[in-house]
Amino acid sequence: MSPWTKLAMQDSSSPIMEQLMFFHDHTMAIVIAITTMVIYMMMKLLKNKMINTKMNEHQMIETTWTIMPAMILVMIAIPSLKILYMMEEMINPTVSIKTMGHQWYWTYEYSDKKKNEMESYMKKNTKKQEIRLMEVDNRMKMPLLTQIRMIVSSSDVIHSWTIQSMGIKMDAIPGRLNQLNLMSKKPGLFFGQCSEICGTNHSYMPITVESIKMKLFKKWIKN
Repeated sequence: MSPWTKLAMQDSSSPIMEQLMFFHDHTMAIVIAITTMVIYMMMKLLKNKMINTKMNEHQMIETTWTIMPAMILVMIAIPSLKILYMMEEMINPTVSIKTMGHQWYWTYEYSDKKKNEMESYMKKNTKKQEIRLMEVDNRMKMPLLTQIRMIVSSSDVIHSWTIQSMGIKMDAIPGRLNQLNLMSKKPGLFFGQCSEICGTNHSYMPITVESIKMKLFKKWIKN
């Protein structure tokens, strides 16, 4: 694996993360264009022969360098506001899951499950096919291609429920309920970690989400 591959973002597993990656590429293209233009202008200034040193004003140049940055900001702001709206929009969620942060584990509560609350601790001993320090004893299961409402809170200190490949990061604050929408577009395992420094064992409370077909999810939820 090349070092450039390690620096890349994870493959998107949700529509929101897809849009965030498109926005990242869009913004980086603008930043690279601006940087290239500034470097070119600096190189030209270094080779300048001091022509028009007595020019006091140039309204066309002043108008141009005022309008161009405003247009660039609009080009960045419009897709940014669109993604923010998508992240906040909650349209008829099918399943609601309550997540509570503890020192140092997570609990998940399903309203329709018989044993509706389960604790999720990091596994001490992992198998060869499992990822060390990222695998948990009880994975949070969710149905594929289904709108999920996550309600996030904490019982002690501030935590942060984060899944990078889904573009999700929500603070778990004691005494407060935060909500987010969640949808997986492909089956599989998705890993994350608490992104808030919540204590000495902060790095030992991983998050593992398992996306499965609705048929399997219904079968699991009834047990």
